Amino acid sequence: MNKNVLLVGLLYCVVATGVLAADKPEKIKAQTSLGLYVTAQEAWTKLQADDSAILVDVRDPVEIKFTGFASSTHIHVPWMLADINGWSDKQSSWSMVKNPAFSSQVLDKLDKAGATLDTTIIVMCRSGSSRSAPAVNLLAAKGYKQVWTVVDGFEGSTLKEGDSKGVRAANGWRNAGLPWSYKIDPAVAWQAAK
Repeated sequence: MNKNVLLVGLLYCVVATGVLAADKPEKIKAQTSLGLYVTAQEAWTKLQADDSAILVDVRDPVEIKFTGFASSTHIHVPWMLADINGWSDKQSSWSMVKNPAFSSQVLDKLDKAGATLDTTIIVMCRSGSSRSAPAVNLLAAKGYKQVWTVVDGFEGSTLKEGDSKGVRAANGWRNAGLPWSYKIDPAVAWQAAK
């Protein structure tokens, strides 16, 4: 086979998937129906290249309070909320419950942001699996076609060795040095209905 044809084919595969295998965390933890995956760095690049792209953070507000918020976030609607009345012995922590209003809240905010079914929407949670992927699938089921999940999330993957083993410092938005802050824009921050 001609080397140029092979190179062009390989380049097409990289561009079509949006993510180089070497840039991904060890594996994509949660697959989505659209199959659109980006690292935090690639999400930042997409946001810089496309003024209409929308970054949606689906983390719990308390989590954001203590870990920070991507400065480029346009919409914040939590997929799950900490249940202060629901202690989990199995997790040795408070349980999380699905935000029952997620669908209506995120769709309303996307509408207010002027999103169309073809708008690039990038969804981010803590580590890129249990919240961003189902949120992507919900939006895909509503007809949105360009919904990407950030595979390494805001905090990234855990370190596998060393003194800080288990700490989320391997990749992700914050660890990539992308713009973030503990200060949260009140116009973006989710607030529970009163």
